[in-house]
Amino acid sequence: MPKLGLIAGNGRFPFLLLDAARAHNLTVVVAAINEETDPEINTRASADPSIHLHWLSLGELSRLIETFHTEGVTQAVMAGQVKHKQIFSSIRPDWRLAKLLLNLRTRSTDMLLGAIAKVLADEGIELISSTTYLEPLLAKAGVLTQRAPDDEEEKDITYGRTVAQAIAAYDLGQTVVIAAQACVAVEAMEGTDATIARAGELFRTIDIADAANSSRSTLRRSLTVIKVAKPNQDMRFDVPVIGVATIRAMQAAGATCLAIQAGKTLLFDPAAIITAADQAGIAIVAN
Repeated sequence: MPKLGLIAGNGRFPFLLLDAARAHNLTVVVAAINEETDPEINTRASADPSIHLHWLSLGELSRLIETFHTEGVTQAVMAGQVKHKQIFSSIRPDWRLAKLLLNLRTRSTDMLLGAIAKVLADEGIELISSTTYLEPLLAKAGVLTQRAPDDEEEKDITYGRTVAQAIAAYDLGQTVVIAAQACVAVEAMEGTDATIARAGELFRTIDIADAANSSRSTLRRSLTVIKVAKPNQDMRFDVPVIGVATIRAMQAAGATCLAIQAGKTLLFDPAAIITAADQAGIAIVAN
């Protein structure tokens, strides 16, 4: 049977891709990362002999290559986030990863993952698009929820897309949070949900100050979240992803609208996302 290598990061993405690959009757060789992968992967592997599970540390690039060579893997996919801040953690890079890190011009996400992809390719392992088996989960264009964005949210989306595309071009992040055509928060290493939470916390401090002064700004303070793909998005890694947790984070922060990029954003469990958004009164639009 054909084999697919799966480099599994955190979250549900690896499990979705694993299900899709098995539905295509592929044997899946999972390289699970000690620092990131959900241990539930053990249960999945023990129940399916066509899932070959190998645990390794984030710093063990040589061992990853050796594992795929031993298993006969010539195509692999990355699924699930590996937190960018891990490069500053206590992981011990092997000689191959240490050499790669030393030779990088910058340590942005694209630069780091692109270098790893090149090392894999040099070893006869092609890294393919993370959406190869998940095309039905890519956002379709249009309003996805019962409620469409209102006029003020549309203005925030227009402005926010300009800001988000600018920061994405520098590989800084893919998400911005906007209110009344002002940028409230910009994503960096912390991730989308943490960026949304930071924006909500900022507005809570304003509410506290207003309450103390018995005053209220005339500017509307609902938050709009905009998430975009990079201008030259490499679909092999760092593809924009939205899950129910994103909707929960927006609800907690007081965000009322989410704008994403059609055809470039993966929706994990679209029905559950839309149901959660409708229940919270959140508008979702994909363009």
